Amino acid sequence: MATTKLDEIDRKILAELQADGRMTNVELAKRVGISAPPCLRRVRTLEEAGYIRGYHADVDARELGFEVQVFAMVGLQSQAQADLAAFEDACRGWPLVRECHMLNGEVDFILKCVAPDLSSFQNFLTGELLTTPNVASVKTSLVIRAAKDDPGVPFDVLEDRLSKQA
Repeated sequence: MATTKLDEIDRKILAELQADGRMTNVELAKRVGISAPPCLRRVRTLEEAGYIRGYHADVDARELGFEVQVFAMVGLQSQAQADLAAFEDACRGWPLVRECHMLNGEVDFILKCVAPDLSSFQNFLTGELLTTPNVASVKTSLVIRAAKDDPGVPFDVLEDRLSKQA
């Protein structure tokens, strides 16, 4: 299902669920202006098509004792597909790595990591990340505070773009 195939109701459903994934189907249907049975069918279709990947609680890492957040910029010795895949597989196995993105430019990957304290992150850095085959360099930046941390996408920007195309 391509983005252009999503109608206004589908986009409203996605925006509402992105803002509050815990609301009931009845409440969702009311907010988007349709009855509950077709709303539920649409939600299931959006899930099956991959637009909705899951439902998660937005937990506060610091409140849970993860005081350290670090971005690690990783350079690899080789960017051959097998080497990239091997590094991505390693990242999936590291609990402290919460996000892994391959980049174009000066570094190959950026990792978002959390740890209970600095020594835990340092142990991960020196004991796992830096010793991983094919890792040539790692530069880290410790997060002091987050000014913005919005999940998902800005549906209002999408709606503006679509209304200009119409």
